[in-house]
Amino acid sequence: MEAESWILTEPYAGLKAQALGLAEAAGQSPTVIELHPRPPFSWFSASVWPSPLRAVGLSRPPDGLMFTAGGTGAAVGAALRRRGARVVQVQHPRMSLRKFDLVVANAHDRISGPNVIITRNALHRARPDVLEAARIIWAPRFSHLPRPLVAVLVGGSNGRFSLGAEQAGALARQLGGLMTRDRVGIVMTSSRRTSPEAHEALRVRIESLGGWVWNGEGDNPYFGMLACADVIIVTVDSISMISEAAATRAPVLLAGLPGRSRRNKLFLKDFLDEGRVRHFTGRMDWWPVTPLDDTPAAGQEVRRRLGI
Repeated sequence: MEAESWILTEPYAGLKAQALGLAEAAGQSPTVIELHPRPPFSWFSASVWPSPLRAVGLSRPPDGLMFTAGGTGAAVGAALRRRGARVVQVQHPRMSLRKFDLVVANAHDRISGPNVIITRNALHRARPDVLEAARIIWAPRFSHLPRPLVAVLVGGSNGRFSLGAEQAGALARQLGGLMTRDRVGIVMTSSRRTSPEAHEALRVRIESLGGWVWNGEGDNPYFGMLACADVIIVTVDSISMISEAAATRAPVLLAGLPGRSRRNKLFLKDFLDEGRVRHFTGRMDWWPVTPLDDTPAAGQEVRRRLGI
């Protein structure tokens, strides 16, 4: 009988997806516990909390294998390990690595140690079986669109890159040109970080030329878009979406945005060097690619090291 496992993370979709992706790759079916810090703890960084379990209301924590994610998850995970729990931390914990059984981090974090597992991509759930199931559902819904089909994944401003109405308008003009000159079909989804103004600028242009834009209602098409696309365009701000796109068999084009990020540059180096991604210049581009995804190997390494 499989032992219980848990994910402890703040309620952010990206953190949940990374932790779930790793846990599932390690053969687990975890229960997610969302961490909501209470005042006055919520006023301070989790790294300085004197009582992390009390800060999030876990006076009686569950038993089993813990997958923790992000800064709050790390503080709680370190406290749980002091109580004897086995803890796998997702992302750089920003504290001593020795406080965890394992730390699974991206190469751009530039950390190492005997208990560290490094991946080139952000962890995710875009497994081949998940994508195939989504393809079966969404391929008929996208069948009216021209081929090749281009999936456009849009992020948003994040303190390092800017995606406002002006930048979205420039991208919309590029995508419009792609549709009229190269005769491609486009499906687009924005993210939680996409501003309403940016989404609207893109939606108006794409829909006016016969493209399809998700309005946020009904079934989420995200995995279906990844599965059905012949080419994927991703705004450069989102490490998570680039990682998920690179796990498919479609070439990935990076839509540039104003701004810069050292971590983002380090992250993209391997992808660019290996030819897995290229920069989007406003025209259709296609080249043979191989999926780039270290999530399955990371999950297997977690199983091997923990003996699960």
